[in-house]
Amino acid sequence: MSSFAPTSSSDSSKPDVAKYDAPDAEFFAGIPNISLKKDAAVDNSLVYKHYDAKKVVMGKTMEEWLRFSVCFWHTFRGTGADPFGFPTLFRPWDDGSDSLANAKRRLRAAFEFFTKLGVKYYTFHDRDVAPEGATLAESNKNLDEITDLALELQKKTGVKLLWATCNLFANSRYMNGAGSNPNADILAYAAAQVKKGLEVAKKLGAENFVFWGGREGYHTILNTNVLTELTNMASFFKMAAAYKKKIGFTGPLLIEPKPKEPSKHQYDYDAMTVIGFLKHFGLENDYKLNIEPNHTTLAGHSYEHDIVMSSAFGMLGSIDSNTGSPDLGWDTDQFPMDVKNATMVMKTVLEQNGIQPGGLNFDCKVRRESTDLKDMFISHIGAMDTFARGLEIAAKILTDGVIPRQVKERYSSYDTGVGKKINKVQTSLEELEEYIMKKGEPEVASGRQEHYESMLNSYM
Repeated sequence: MSSFAPTSSSDSSKPDVAKYDAPDAEFFAGIPNISLKKDAAVDNSLVYKHYDAKKVVMGKTMEEWLRFSVCFWHTFRGTGADPFGFPTLFRPWDDGSDSLANAKRRLRAAFEFFTKLGVKYYTFHDRDVAPEGATLAESNKNLDEITDLALELQKKTGVKLLWATCNLFANSRYMNGAGSNPNADILAYAAAQVKKGLEVAKKLGAENFVFWGGREGYHTILNTNVLTELTNMASFFKMAAAYKKKIGFTGPLLIEPKPKEPSKHQYDYDAMTVIGFLKHFGLENDYKLNIEPNHTTLAGHSYEHDIVMSSAFGMLGSIDSNTGSPDLGWDTDQFPMDVKNATMVMKTVLEQNGIQPGGLNFDCKVRRESTDLKDMFISHIGAMDTFARGLEIAAKILTDGVIPRQVKERYSSYDTGVGKKINKVQTSLEELEEYIMKKGEPEVASGRQEHYESMLNSYM
């Protein structure tokens, strides 16, 4: 997750946006509702070839398993700017201003996009959907006005808010963190912002609420009291959980791990780090995890690692479905187009009987060179088809049962006898010593990694 890109540019021209203020304005003229066409030509990338929303797979429709969501910040606030270049993405309805009028045009464009794409969910940060004001009160007023429109558009289209979150990293006040900031006044400001964020989430019927701590960490240990920061951050999360219950917001609270960037070291490094933090501070019943695979690979793990680990502990709440370039050392937020990666993700989702009330949120941005409006559609369509294929392959793996059965057999020594006693914590070191003295040297079995990899390839 990251916020929208800076909007400064050497191009000072402003688009004529007046026509988009009309109630019946069409933002994506010439692009129809995206349909399923399985026999489409290879070069027809504006149709679904695999994603069939109503197709039943293992007792549920694809739509129910996949729960796709479009993120607002990259899709409607991304400009293509990077540390070495000015913006390249200029949308005809966006005049580049932070006005409420411009924010409303973006929102109306977004709902047309969701509708034409056929996606049922979206996500946003408070500060990318509504402009930040000079004061917190002004920011809240702006957010109220924009979310009034969002609620109207949700009712009109049937599109729902998968989750909301607060941008606690872009404003300079948060340069040393929000919930872990060494200045109590800044933590208090962040708390006030989250209070409003939770109220907005309830207002819009959000199904979850996410925390991403991009500045919760440090750049040098020399000026950092780690325990103080972690303890204060836990207090911050406890207050959020308490307020959620107070106002009757029923959606899960989710923390999104990331090892670094923008901080040199982030406290929510990976799934197991966050799970350990939650358990240490008694927060494991109030929070689950929102996993972004690009963050997982930045932590040095395989694509599916954090999804598998958080699911194993009953802590997988939602997935930010993107990917990165393993050869690069930063968060590239690319659209996921690797079927094998999608298969491993969906195998875990199927094994835990779904990701609801979470979903697969495309926390992705088109490349700065992909400047056509249709590229916004093509990127999402390609990723949705990828996960549709991953879903069907994962279902085939599980229904065939060959790989799961062989994995089960690998651990069969824990089903009976001494193994079962170990698993149930019903033995001791003394008893195990006596057992192995009588039994002698254990037999060592091959892990057969290549065999499992070959079996997976046979499904692809």
